[in-house]
Amino acid sequence: MKTIRYGGDYNPEQWPEEVWHEDVRLMREAGVDLVSLGVFNWGLIEPTPGEYDFGDLDRVMDLLHGNGIGVCLGTPTSSPPAWLRRAHPEIRLVDYDGRVMAGGSRHGVCPSAPAYLEACASIVERLASRYGDHPAVELWHVHNEFGWAGVECFCAVSAAAFRSWLAEKYGDVDRLNRAWGTVFWGLVYRSFDQVEAPSAAPPGVNPALLLDWKRFSAEAHIACYTMQREIIARHSEAPATTNFMIPNCGDMDYFRWAEEVDVVSNNHYLIAEREDNHVELSMSADLTRSVAGGPWMVMEHSTSAVNWQPRNIAKTPGQMRRNSLAHLARGADGLMFFQWRASRAGAEKFHSAMVPHGGTDTRLWREVVDLGADLERLSGVVGADVAAEVAVVWDWESWWAQELEWRPSVDLRFRERIEEYYGSLWRQHVTVDFVRPEADLSGYRLVVAPSAYLLTDAAAKNLRGYVERGGYLLVSYFSGIVDEHDVVHPGAHPGPLRDTLGLWIEEFHPLTEGASLALDSGAVGRIWSEHLRLEGAEALAVFTEGPDAGRAALTRNRLGRGAAWYVATALDDATGLRPLLSEVLDAAGVDRPRGIPEEIELVRRGGYVFLINHGERDVEVAGIEGADALEGTAYTGAVPVPAGGVVVVRIAKERVESGR
Repeated sequence: MKTIRYGGDYNPEQWPEEVWHEDVRLMREAGVDLVSLGVFNWGLIEPTPGEYDFGDLDRVMDLLHGNGIGVCLGTPTSSPPAWLRRAHPEIRLVDYDGRVMAGGSRHGVCPSAPAYLEACASIVERLASRYGDHPAVELWHVHNEFGWAGVECFCAVSAAAFRSWLAEKYGDVDRLNRAWGTVFWGLVYRSFDQVEAPSAAPPGVNPALLLDWKRFSAEAHIACYTMQREIIARHSEAPATTNFMIPNCGDMDYFRWAEEVDVVSNNHYLIAEREDNHVELSMSADLTRSVAGGPWMVMEHSTSAVNWQPRNIAKTPGQMRRNSLAHLARGADGLMFFQWRASRAGAEKFHSAMVPHGGTDTRLWREVVDLGADLERLSGVVGADVAAEVAVVWDWESWWAQELEWRPSVDLRFRERIEEYYGSLWRQHVTVDFVRPEADLSGYRLVVAPSAYLLTDAAAKNLRGYVERGGYLLVSYFSGIVDEHDVVHPGAHPGPLRDTLGLWIEEFHPLTEGASLALDSGAVGRIWSEHLRLEGAEALAVFTEGPDAGRAALTRNRLGRGAAWYVATALDDATGLRPLLSEVLDAAGVDRPRGIPEEIELVRRGGYVFLINHGERDVEVAGIEGADALEGTAYTGAVPVPAGGVVVVRIAKERVESGR
């Protein structure tokens, strides 16, 4: 990409042909240069089996290309036609309770069903052979939101595919039995044919079975994607992607997915009623950049309200611009919306669009045009890196395992811990990368592991080596508990982290709902406490009440040239977590701006500093010298950032000291 790509999902089949010409005129006015096309038109281009009608798609492709608008061409496999469901009822998705999903919506099909896969291959072959060398095609959009209607299918076909997957993974059933610990409750298998899909059953299903089932289910969708990608590659040199749902699809390991796509793209929709939704957006963007290993693109976000939340609240003036430029600041090289023109019919007719129902004499349209102009001026950020000295450990498989049934507390939630730590770092203006626990950590001054329940021996060794070589590590409770099969590591908790943290845990003490515990540091703990036994670590704070009164709540262990901290409770942010993080950040030598109000989001990308004011008061940020990339204004000492506004500075010198 040489420019920031700008556009959205385009569904011309919903409109008469005369509207198409109006559409491309407005696209040019708004600065749109890329649209997703054909994502849901399988039933239109193949109205009956083996009969094709590409006339409308041909004309739209040529019209867009003639007006300088590129195409991200979709494969329509997420919405199979009614004739395919009727001819092959076995492709219908079966849910956990054994219910067969009816038609009338998109998705809802088994990703392992041979009839579905054969039909997918056929339509993709037709599309790729017809449009593979069309000059409009710049990117392929394979399927749409894999797993949106449920990653798991519990039909007989999926169960058989699961057994084959297990046989390939384990080789012999005795190895599976050892890995899964099936001697418990006598759940031993004598052949792979005896393994069932873990659909509705009495409580206490073997967690190792459930964990492998989740792995298999995710891989089934990846196989569907790679099949289509390989067909496309025979006919087209354009890159391929599929739109991720980071972080809100917890059933897909997107680090694994990123190995298969040419371009990482993500859908993100603001959670309207969440007060800190801008922080959640930043987390999504940082995680997507981390999955991509660099620049990425927003495949879908919304100009205003969506249609599927309990209360679909419209974005306030300027909010769409703040959201869009926050994605850009955190590594996006493309900003796409769902969708171009608001639909009059169907399930998403109340979803916002670039062209709303009210047309072009609307605030929303004017903001769309203004954003296009902003992006043209900011093209210098394309390809630039986002600097991060802190890494947060994120592991989808640990998320899956931690939230299986029968854990020590219902309050042990993967995202709750991650978001608590991320939010505190965000409010201290620290930009982070997210990493797998086995990743190369040498480039980070600090690594934070808020929720690492599942931790392999290799991952634990990696973290220990990082600390020994001079790294700083901060670990939260209920980490290092089980291996990759959800089997407890031998010995006392936290398993392979004991030596790194210099302690072991005699007993967990989950707290009752709403309970809290005081620490001698003045902090307050929630959710959890532990009976820690120190073996080398020093206590930095102790519980003053509760089952662990007088025992360590916060520790530090010096190891090699580095140090590792451990937190045995959920610290409140203001008096506990934020001071702790500030202390650890200082110890690690993490550079960050000081004294800036929390409502200011500050991110450096390449030679630009993005200042986004999420508050209701004007703020001045001192210590930045450069030129306003949007307005051309020169700044020599302080940058004024109006309430609700965004300022992007092409920096000549940066030493952010304070804000007022």
